[in-house]
Amino acid sequence: MIRIDFLSPDGEPSGSVEAPAGARLLDVAQAAGQPLEGTCEGQMACSTCHVILTEADFARLPPATDMEDDLLDLAAHVTRHSRLACQIWLEEGWETLTVRIPGDAHDMQGR
Repeated sequence: MIRIDFLSPDGEPSGSVEAPAGARLLDVAQAAGQPLEGTCEGQMACSTCHVILTEADFARLPPATDMEDDLLDLAAHVTRHSRLACQIWLEEGWETLTVRIPGDAHDMQGR
């Protein structure tokens, strides 16, 4: 199991959960009550699941595709370590992942 530590926009802890390798971060975050809308339901057609990772966690992910980079261009509060949660699949061997929810995150679907 991998421990996911969520941070609020100001960097304060906002919850931790455990999830198995192979789980998609968007699904894990939504199940944990984090305010990630995922309007396109993870089809990589929006940027409402934008998250910010630590530098170390960002570095161990495969590079973003051009399509993901294009969608991140539409998101607010993007940093060098921004990714779409729908494109992050938890990998075997990870112990933890730290995820900051950007200040513009709103779950309009009320999850």
